[in-house]
Amino acid sequence: MSTTESSKLPPFDPADPIGIDDLLGAEDLAIRGTVRDWAADRVLPHIAEWYENGELPGIRELARELGSLGALGMSLQGYGCAGATAVQYGLACLELEAADSGIRSLVSVQGSLAMYAIHRFGSEEQRRRWLPGMAAGEIIGCFGLTEPDHGSDPAGMRTHARRDGGDWVLTGRKMWITNGSVAGVAVVWAQTDDGIRGFAVPTDTPGFSAPEIKHKWSLRASVTSELVLDEVRLPADAVLPGVTGLRGPLSCLGHARYGIVWGAMGAARASFEAAVDYARTREQFGRPIGGFQLTQAKLADMAVELHKGILLAHHLGRRMDAGRLRPEQVSFGKLNNVREAIDICRTSRTILGANGISLEYPVMRHATNLESVLTYEGTVEMHQLVLGKALTGLDAFR
Repeated sequence: MSTTESSKLPPFDPADPIGIDDLLGAEDLAIRGTVRDWAADRVLPHIAEWYENGELPGIRELARELGSLGALGMSLQGYGCAGATAVQYGLACLELEAADSGIRSLVSVQGSLAMYAIHRFGSEEQRRRWLPGMAAGEIIGCFGLTEPDHGSDPAGMRTHARRDGGDWVLTGRKMWITNGSVAGVAVVWAQTDDGIRGFAVPTDTPGFSAPEIKHKWSLRASVTSELVLDEVRLPADAVLPGVTGLRGPLSCLGHARYGIVWGAMGAARASFEAAVDYARTREQFGRPIGGFQLTQAKLADMAVELHKGILLAHHLGRRMDAGRLRPEQVSFGKLNNVREAIDICRTSRTILGANGISLEYPVMRHATNLESVLTYEGTVEMHQLVLGKALTGLDAFR
């Protein structure tokens, strides 16, 4: 390439080395910028303290602010939801998780699980009752599927609902439920005589309780609870009428997993940027460590995986917007991006040396958060088996 031809090229952007932003329109960039600015103002100044203390103070106020941004139920249509594209929702997830996985989890559980379930499978009355308040952040939702003894195998759930006259009576326990103890409505999945059904459970119903889970070493700036349902009596219209069987909760999980594909790259980006900044200024042997070959090799490898992951997320988002995204493709994205994000965080930690374990920097916080993200919404093994079945046509789950 001649010097003249080279001079016509746009300058190299270290923050966007392969030009992914060229795929984004003005509205996409505006949404990304709005969420990034909000996170920088409302989360980043406090997140290390929240994480260290194992709390998320002011969660209700944060939820209302996220509602005012249009980030709750962002890709849903109507009922006060923003009606954004899948790519725009993904960009928001990336920026939120660049602040902290706990903040993105709050938004994902609210929108992609609880609201999505009501929007897709609920009655019109249920949609009108719950969704506008949830979109505004006035009502927080949670999603009860995982149980103490049934995580990867939800078909074995023990929570059950029985008919009693015109009512339903729910009994059981759910575990590791984000937003549980602050939720106003819980979407709970239970065994019935007709198969697995979903229920919109007002959390002030007698017999419902949500003790918060403490002593976590991951997702510390996030509300995580157990749900206890002790003969919770609900009217007949509490059941979600639009689905029976595991297809219901699994389709919700697919929507949430899509957000994780993007979000994990936010955690990776924050850690990578911390490593680059540190390498430029930290001096050893008389010069910045970023000038040494081994450090540059680490940075180059991390940049390649980070932006490949973002490009994969974009591709899956375009497929979702076109109505062509398959569950196996979401598994592909979650498996790759979370795994690579953890590796980027760990490699960033090595560049920061001992400082990498300090909450003065975001790296160790993101690394420990991603250990939870790696497990929830489908473990590594489950997504490997989903892809293995798709590739071979043979079911190896049992």
